[in-house]
Amino acid sequence: MSVLVTGGAGYIGSHMVLALLDAGQDVCVIDNLTTGYRWAVPEQVSFIEADVGDKGAVRQVIERHDVDAMVHFAGSIVVPESVSDPLGYYHNNTVNSRSLIECCVETGVKNMIFSSTAAVYGTPAVSPVTEETPTDPISPYGASKLMTEWMLRDTAFAHDFNYVALRYFNVAGADPEGRSGQSNPAATHLLKALMRTALGISDHMKIFGRDYETRDGTCIRDYIHVSDLIGAHLAALSYLRDGGESGVFNCGYGHGCTVLEAIAAVERVLDQKINVVDADRRAGDPPELVSVADKARSVLGWTPKHDDLDVIVQTAYDWEKILNARVDAAE
Repeated sequence: MSVLVTGGAGYIGSHMVLALLDAGQDVCVIDNLTTGYRWAVPEQVSFIEADVGDKGAVRQVIERHDVDAMVHFAGSIVVPESVSDPLGYYHNNTVNSRSLIECCVETGVKNMIFSSTAAVYGTPAVSPVTEETPTDPISPYGASKLMTEWMLRDTAFAHDFNYVALRYFNVAGADPEGRSGQSNPAATHLLKALMRTALGISDHMKIFGRDYETRDGTCIRDYIHVSDLIGAHLAALSYLRDGGESGVFNCGYGHGCTVLEAIAAVERVLDQKINVVDADRRAGDPPELVSVADKARSVLGWTPKHDDLDVIVQTAYDWEKILNARVDAAE
């Protein structure tokens, strides 16, 4: 039996592939390389370059590799972009996910782990949020992910199929062994922008709004190290294979920091000043998103190991240096 990782050449997906290999699992990857990189997938892993909406290609992979579980990372993730291109997001995130779920049902794949998002909560009236907090997305990105959660729920009711939807908060950092990290130069993640500015790849980093009702006027987010997020996926995989019931789970540390606090952490860890400029608020950005992730700990048995902003910053910086050297060598 093997695990199919969609989007396995991307940021989070590539970390999942490495973790599965480390755990001795058989793994295969499907990715269209829109935002992923072929070199991010180890050579020993079976790789298929295709769109996850291509049912023929997905079915072929499932049958060839005797897939019993799918971990679905493939999708579009930029909130402001989803506001300007809603139909693109509903197609890539919702329509393609429906196709994958249908493939699972038709081929007998009984387990799926889905990359959902804290964006399903929109601008919650109370923070931190639990899985019971009402969902009310304020962006097509969040709505497209919530629709997929609904499809998973209804499919699990109607078929021999179970799922875990993990609602990510703000993923950051990189593999502590330096094997993978956020490699897309167009990524809009705060820590990515800070690392590129610290290395002089970018001239400055933008602060999108200083007039939020938070302790310093900037947005508050719950930053989770990518390796801990992957730990939740591994726990979810074991849980489902052991017959666990379907459900949704928050993935965060339960405490947040502001944009200014994140900048201060980077300046402290790297011992350098970061050039920042003010910019208008971005569409779809809530003032604060912080998790309550007790359910993942108690039900999945998830135990975070990297709950330290300095560690997140250092691993992100170390990866950015590796990536920058790779680009320089290619030139």
